[in-house]
Amino acid sequence: MLTVLAVSVQRSRAESELAAGPPLRFAADLAAATLRHGGVDALREWLRETERSRGPALLAVDERGIELLGRPVPAAALEEARSVAQAGARRARGVRVIAAPSGERYLLFAPGPAEGRRGGRRPVVQPWMLIAAGALAALAASALLAWYLARPIRNLRWAFRAAAGGHLDTRVRPLMKGRRDEIADLGEDFDLMAQQLQKLVAAQRRLLHDVSHELRSPLARLQAAIGLVRQDPGRLEASLERIEREVARLDALVGEVLTLARLEGGTAAGTPQTVDFADVVANVAADARFEAETAGRRVQLDSVEHVIVRGRAELLHRAVENVVRNAVKHTEPGTAVEITLLGQTGKAILSVRDHGPGVAPPHLERIFEPFYRVDGKGFGLGLAIAQAAVLAHGGSISAANPQGGGLRIDIQLPLAQGSSSP
Repeated sequence: MLTVLAVSVQRSRAESELAAGPPLRFAADLAAATLRHGGVDALREWLRETERSRGPALLAVDERGIELLGRPVPAAALEEARSVAQAGARRARGVRVIAAPSGERYLLFAPGPAEGRRGGRRPVVQPWMLIAAGALAALAASALLAWYLARPIRNLRWAFRAAAGGHLDTRVRPLMKGRRDEIADLGEDFDLMAQQLQKLVAAQRRLLHDVSHELRSPLARLQAAIGLVRQDPGRLEASLERIEREVARLDALVGEVLTLARLEGGTAAGTPQTVDFADVVANVAADARFEAETAGRRVQLDSVEHVIVRGRAELLHRAVENVVRNAVKHTEPGTAVEITLLGQTGKAILSVRDHGPGVAPPHLERIFEPFYRVDGKGFGLGLAIAQAAVLAHGGSISAANPQGGGLRIDIQLPLAQGSSSP
């Protein structure tokens, strides 16, 4: 029976190539000596010791393909060992043919790279290949980065051009697809700008429409009065009185519109200065009390002595006056308009409450819109001017229906720096 002994250095289980380095030839010689003088049992023990010490992995295979330790034998390695032995290049290739004491013959060989087995050469990686691979990788990464940055910029350019063309409803954030970088923040800022411009343009158009509507009525009455005079010269005096009232109404309306436009545009006249808001409220309350008493109403003031704010006294007076006079007009006869002024937590807090019918909740936010009138009286500009004046001073204004009926309007203004709450 012909038995083949294979000495293999296995760098992986798939390796079946021959190697012929000096360490492997030494291992083959040692295995041959062990087999020659100690027999198969001695070789089997030596193989186990070599495996435990992680030395050269030895394979002993008989002609049936069974290895001494029962380990799997790569078919390619066995075939290669036999072909090398038959070629007669045993010493050069680390292959041995040894006879055991029992008469059995063994073939010793060392598996190695496939190139050595087939006579081929190991592929050599040239430096230019590495440079080309690196250049291609850098080019791909640059193209990806350029696409990642250029796409949102193109969306921004499109949005700016659309907004410049009058499409103020254009929004960029939905096109960013979940980005969380500075370009996405720029897109959010654009959307905020476009939204504010859209609101301002809509407000301007609404104001123009409302102003034209308000001007149409007194102009129509003026034309009617002129027509009556022409038809009946004897009614000249009555017609002149009508014309005078309508002209005064037009003058008041134009003045209110101009005041609101200056406030909303930030071009209100006057230089900010230190103002005692308590004096402003007291003066308005005194004037309102005189008007209220003639209509059977009262005005009650509960105010601290000094509340120092910084702003324009004329605008503050106009804002408070519009709120108080609106309350006097709507409070029920025999009731009082309650005015309370406090200074706390760095703010001046003014509360004006009447005891009238109040305002339905859906209309509370809209009463500050220009030309919005709940009862159809007046121009609907008083509270709009009050809101614009308060906002121009960095404050806030709100309306609510308190318990017990009526309407309460609250105004908050920041106290002047260096002043303390009473």
